Amino acid sequence: MPTPEVVVLRTLITILTQEPGNELEVFKFVKWAYNRASEVGSDCFFGKGEVGRRERNWFAVTSWNLGTKTGKERNFELCSHFMKLASKFYGFLVDSEVEENSIMVCKSLILTVSAMIASENQKNAALSDSEVKQVIELLDRAGKILKTNSTGTRLNDDQASNIEPDLFFIYTFCAYEIQGRLNDLGSQLVLVKGFASSKVCNPRYLLQIGLRASQGPRPNYEIATFALNECLSALLSSPSPDYQNVALIVRKLIVIASIGKGETDDEALHAMYKQAYRVMVGLKDGEYPIEKGKWLATTAWNRAALPMQLGQIDVGKKWMNTGLELAKQVPSMETCRLSMEDFVGGLGKEFCVQNDGDNRSQLTV
Repeated sequence: MPTPEVVVLRTLITILTQEPGNELEVFKFVKWAYNRASEVGSDCFFGKGEVGRRERNWFAVTSWNLGTKTGKERNFELCSHFMKLASKFYGFLVDSEVEENSIMVCKSLILTVSAMIASENQKNAALSDSEVKQVIELLDRAGKILKTNSTGTRLNDDQASNIEPDLFFIYTFCAYEIQGRLNDLGSQLVLVKGFASSKVCNPRYLLQIGLRASQGPRPNYEIATFALNECLSALLSSPSPDYQNVALIVRKLIVIASIGKGETDDEALHAMYKQAYRVMVGLKDGEYPIEKGKWLATTAWNRAALPMQLGQIDVGKKWMNTGLELAKQVPSMETCRLSMEDFVGGLGKEFCVQNDGDNRSQLTV
C-alpha cells in the first residue's frame, strides 16, 4: 500500500527541522503541503476523522512554531510567511467539522501582519501597494473574528474563548499603522478610542500608541494627545504611579502642545506645567526624575522671555513664577532657584509698566 502524500511531506519536514538553518527549505515543503491540500481537498489530503484532524493540526502547529521561531530570530519576512500558512492550515475543515479554529486563525493573521510591518521596518523598504492591500484584507478578517469573540459568542467548544490582550494591542497597533498610510485619520481615532475603552487596554499599551502617534513619518497629534492623556490619568490613579513614565508623558504632551505655537502664551500649555507641579509636590527627593524636573523648570522659565520682550509683563511673570515653583521641587536646582528668586524680586525695581495708546503693556528700562 503506497504511503500517503501527507505522511511523506510530514516526515520530510520533520527531518529538515532537526537541523538549524533549514527554515527556508522547510517553508517550501510546508507551502507545498498547503497547495496540495487546497488542490485535492482537505479530506483527501489529510484524511478523514480523527486521523485527518491530527494531520491538519500537525501542519498548523508546525507552521505556527516555525513562525514563532523565525520571529524571535528577527527573520520577520519568513515569520510572516509561516504565520500566514498557519492561518490557512487552521482554517481547513476536516471531515464533519463545521467551524474553523477561529481563535488560532485570528492569532496567526495578526502575527502575519505584525511580521510584515516589522520586515518593512527592518529592510527600510515600504510595502508595495499589493502588500498593503493584502494587509488590509488580513486585518479585516482578524477584526471580524475579534468582534465576534468580544461579544462572548462561543466559537468552538474545544477552543479558548479569549484572545490574549497583547494580541488585541498588536491588532490595534497594526491597524493604526495601515490606516495612517491610507490617511484615514477618522478611523484611526475611532480605533484607538475603542481600544482605550476596552477591558484589555492598560497604560503600557496606551503609552506605546501615544509615542508612536507623536513621531514617525505620519504623526497624528490628536491621537497622541488622547492616548497619552488617558495613560497619564491611569498612571496617576494607580496606588504606586510609575513616575518615570509620568514624567515622560508630561514632557511629550508639552512638546506636542507647543508644536505650531512656538513661545506664545497658551493657557492649555500652562495648565500642563501646573499639573506637573501638582504631581511633584509632596514626592520624595528624586522620586520624580530629576532631569525631567529640571527640563520643566527651565522651559517654563524660558517661556517668559518672549512675553517680557513684547512688554507682556503679567504673562512673563506667570511663566517665571511657574518655573520658580517647579525649581523648588527639584533637589539639585537650589542655586538656580536662588537666582530666579532674585530676578523676580528685582523686577519691580528694574522695570516699570507703561500703557500705550493700544492699551498694551510695554516693557521699558
